Amino acid sequence: MEIHLLHVRNPLSQHVARFVSWRTRSAYHREQAEKTLAAARRMLEKSGVPYAAHVELGDDKARTIHNVARRLGADQILIGTARKNTIARIVRDSATNRLLEITHVPVEVVVGDWVSKLERYGIPAAIGTALGLLYLAVE
Repeated sequence: MEIHLLHVRNPLSQHVARFVSWRTRSAYHREQAEKTLAAARRMLEKSGVPYAAHVELGDDKARTIHNVARRLGADQILIGTARKNTIARIVRDSATNRLLEITHVPVEVVVGDWVSKLERYGIPAAIGTALGLLYLAVE
């Protein structure tokens, strides 16, 4: 068995990237990915399971995961996702849902913690939709 840990990061915007060197951006993305992958690394190392870690940049996380899985010849994709309420899933396109649509490799989804207390307890649909649209406009 061969395990590949993958962390997909959004690239910095052009407005920020033009003021930061490639080396600094690369170090930043590597550092953030290491923080994210640390718990999985510890678990695999403790169990003695060999693995390789990868960091990829991509605006479309689902497409990036799909492409890396194809490149590595993956037999299965295991993806972690945060719990989201229905409004959040409708307003914001889910990378997990997109991955399920585009890949031919079996995907297993592991659901983690709730995204936030605001989403956990729910918010009125009109407010949620407005906040979601505002979030998309800003992002």
